[in-house]
Parts: sequence; structure tokens; C-alpha cells
Amino acid sequence: MEVKIGVRDIAGQVVLESEQTPEQVSAAVAAAVKDGSLLRLNDEKGRLIIVPGGLIAFVEIGAEIERKVGFGSR
Repeated sequence: MEVKIGVRDIAGQVVLESEQTPEQVSAAVAAAVKDGSLLRLNDEKGRLIIVPGGLIAFVEIGAEIERKVGFGSR
């Protein structure tokens, strides 16, 4: 599932593919924003992404999308 995180005062976004459920990501974001702690998410390649909860502007949690490969896939 794709997760986009907007960070205050930065034009770009942090974008990652996560194997965590939308509920897990939402709970982690809510806790980080409430406590001002660090948001820690793992991407599907095993990397750890850390964003300060106090700097989170928005989080977009996307649904899992089936990736199609090959010619003629729509």
C-alpha cells in the first residue's frame, strides 16, 4: 500500500510502499502526532522511515493496488 507523508515547510513528500495495514499506519500516525514522538514506518524493502510527529502536515494512506505487467494491461 502506498503512503504519502507531507512534512511542514518542505515542498516534497515522503512516499513509501508499506506492507503494514491502513489501520496500523493510521494508529502509528495518530500516536506520533498526539505525543509529538517519531513516526516510524517500514517500507516493503525493509527500510525504516522516520518522521517527527510534530512536523507531519498530512498523511495519505492509499489502498493496495494490483500491479499489472506487460503489454495491453489496463
